[in-house]
Amino acid sequence: MQTISQEQAIEAMPLQGAEQTRFWRDGRFKGMECLSATFITHEFAPHAHDTFSIGAIEAGSQISTIKGERSQTGPGDLYLINPDEVHDGHPGNDGYRYRMIYPTVELVVEVLEDVTGRTFQGTPSFSRQWLTAPELAAAFHRAHRTLEGKVGALEADEGMFSFLATLFQRHGSAIILPPRTRESSAVHRVRDYLLANYSTDVGLDELAKVAGLSRAHLIRAFRKEFHITPHAFLTDKRVREAKTLLRQGWSAADTAYHCGFADQAHFTRHFKARTGGTPGAFRTG
Repeated sequence: MQTISQEQAIEAMPLQGAEQTRFWRDGRFKGMECLSATFITHEFAPHAHDTFSIGAIEAGSQISTIKGERSQTGPGDLYLINPDEVHDGHPGNDGYRYRMIYPTVELVVEVLEDVTGRTFQGTPSFSRQWLTAPELAAAFHRAHRTLEGKVGALEADEGMFSFLATLFQRHGSAIILPPRTRESSAVHRVRDYLLANYSTDVGLDELAKVAGLSRAHLIRAFRKEFHITPHAFLTDKRVREAKTLLRQGWSAADTAYHCGFADQAHFTRHFKARTGGTPGAFRTG
């Protein structure tokens, strides 16, 4: 009789039944958000995170666009998405099951400094968005399952810490910011304006004045710089702020109002489109 590993057994399991999502936060890693999910039809709207987004497919495949580059990934592939990088995703073929973590920059710096024994200079980042590395992906799945399951603290800590240390040592780098052109500076002003005024009903004329560009030019330049439209960026900012408030125990209704959504239904629709779950599921996760 053939003997197979746990990873092979999981990959062989059929993707069927209802879509499932589970959010939780791990206090051992600075409250790092974690997600395990199965999606059959759900499509993620373009969005970004304040944190890194690191994950891998357990079964099936996902088609995603990250920073304007499109790819299909499956078991053995890793997602390596830097903070504020716009991405989306939808199922390939019959859906997919995957696991994700969202470590903060501060957590990653702490891990790197612990490993090297010296102060980390610069901002950690990935130079590529996808990586085919079956052994590293398998290590990630094992570490993720220990966080999700009821295991000893040392086992859970060691597995995820070792994975993060290995990943960034092999595939991380330091960000060097490119010089800004006049057009780039204009859309950065708009971005900063949206970040500061996300809870208000901002209009396109208003943003064009901030940028000193025509409305059409602004939309084109903003999309070129950030791979997302101003409206999509604003909505994503609102969802990201909403996640913070929900973690603090705010109700969905109060969160929707505070973050500038038209109503709770409007909030729920955009929240699920960017996270895969409802505000209520995220709040209790």
